[in-house]
Amino acid sequence: MRQQDRIDPGRRPHRRPGIEQDSELGDAERGVDTADGDAAHRVRPGGDGRQHRGSIRAGRVLPAISVSRTLRPARAGGAALGARIVSSMFWYSLLAAVVVVLVLSASLPVPRRVWAFAIYSVKYVLLWIADGVRLRKLWLAATGRGAKYQRLTRPMLIRMWCEDMGPTFIKFGQIVASSAGMFPDAYVKEFQKVLDRVKPFPFEAVQRTLDEELGAEKAAHLVDIAPRQLASASIAQVHTAKLRDGTPVVIKVQRPGIIARCMADMKLMRTVAQIVARLKKGADLANPVGVVDDFTKTLTEELDFRKEAANLDRFNEIMRELGQKHIHAPVPHHEYTTRKVLVMEEFRGLRVDRFDEIKRRGINGEGKLVDGLRAWFQCVVFYGFFHGDVHAGNLMLLDDDTIGFLDFGIVGRFDDKERYLVTDYMIAFATGNYRRLAEIIIEMAGQPDGLDMDAFVNDLGQTYRPLLTLSFGEVNYAEFLPGIQRTATRHRMRMPNEFILITKQLLYFDRYAKALAPKLNVFTDPRLVLGMMQDIQKARMQAQGPRNTTPAS
Repeated sequence: MRQQDRIDPGRRPHRRPGIEQDSELGDAERGVDTADGDAAHRVRPGGDGRQHRGSIRAGRVLPAISVSRTLRPARAGGAALGARIVSSMFWYSLLAAVVVVLVLSASLPVPRRVWAFAIYSVKYVLLWIADGVRLRKLWLAATGRGAKYQRLTRPMLIRMWCEDMGPTFIKFGQIVASSAGMFPDAYVKEFQKVLDRVKPFPFEAVQRTLDEELGAEKAAHLVDIAPRQLASASIAQVHTAKLRDGTPVVIKVQRPGIIARCMADMKLMRTVAQIVARLKKGADLANPVGVVDDFTKTLTEELDFRKEAANLDRFNEIMRELGQKHIHAPVPHHEYTTRKVLVMEEFRGLRVDRFDEIKRRGINGEGKLVDGLRAWFQCVVFYGFFHGDVHAGNLMLLDDDTIGFLDFGIVGRFDDKERYLVTDYMIAFATGNYRRLAEIIIEMAGQPDGLDMDAFVNDLGQTYRPLLTLSFGEVNYAEFLPGIQRTATRHRMRMPNEFILITKQLLYFDRYAKALAPKLNVFTDPRLVLGMMQDIQKARMQAQGPRNTTPAS
């Protein structure tokens, strides 16, 4: 080794041409090998073409070089440069391949939705980070919109993400908004914003769907179609119209391309649910895959308007058999109904959540609510068939003093065994027989190993007892259903879906009762309880003999 390439520890180094030294660098940054005390240096070519000691500000670091070894800078530098080139080529090629795959797969439903899932997820993660470090607040202030700043919460971000993802996720958000008690209050409140803010699709698409589904000749039978939608939802849009004979109708038209998009979204949701089920402790009780499968089944039926038309007919048939002449659903016009188009009778009246207008008109809101509840219970008790989505937009007080149930895309069905157990559940519930209640739940859900029956009965009593001692309007169902879920989880049980469906509808009725009938208690009011007991007794008798189609009304 040449003399000038060695370092004399006792001699103070001096600057030479072509050498830059950084006195602020620590030992590790200088490349000092602290194990043996020898100095190792970064090298760069000097003005004379030779290699010199010093720091390289570009940050190119070579391995530490012992003073006892010969420095071969050209070979080492070339190898490092070659390695970097190969590495860069590999990563750029991989990135290009990913981009090509994404672009080519953009025409396929599932990969396209995965791509959208990833893009929107990254978007809102970055937005969350920007909000956390106040960059978003500074940006709004700089653009004169500082007064509009609101700190982003997790429910807000998820709601905006669902809106970007489109109809399927909006539909899921609407389920969250309509299920107080089944989800945290902050999420329920935030997702209320997606109930009435679904962007409508163009009227031209409505006309095109009518022509494609009905044919131009039959579509011409629908006249005076209002260009402005009566309502716009995640799956369909509703317009008023008339038949050629002047009969007023409403037309429900499916969103273009919604079927393929929903099916792709369901596959994506199921994959996410499977990941959650494997990674999250205790997720087996929540059964996320089962929840998605149930949602998929429900959504598949809801996307076929012919099934909804059949449900409308079935409900009206049941009301006739029950003698409930003042309760009905719109009559569908089957000759104008396809998988994507539903033409039905127009209802005129008030939604049940228009409380002030109901009172102003002097309508007996409590009486109407009792009648609606009784009819709903009778559907469950006698037929195992009931409306599964009775939110405010689907229950109307009509101008002819009758009650109208709308939108039968989602219905609940019980087989004979389930119907029997559900009626037993109602009796045990209404009479405060919590041990029998526990036995019914175990029969439907299965008994876990090591169940403490007495503790389970006691917990059920603490959860259900307020329903029998408070007015229906005073009961906080937002706490009731989580209490049921906590009780089930504590005892390693999964609450049956049938009970969740029943309770969800009670949540809806609870909302109306607080305004229309604040003193009503559905489990103690004699108009309901005595009638329910009579209905259950008659249903049991009918199950053992010839069917009597005129239950007590």
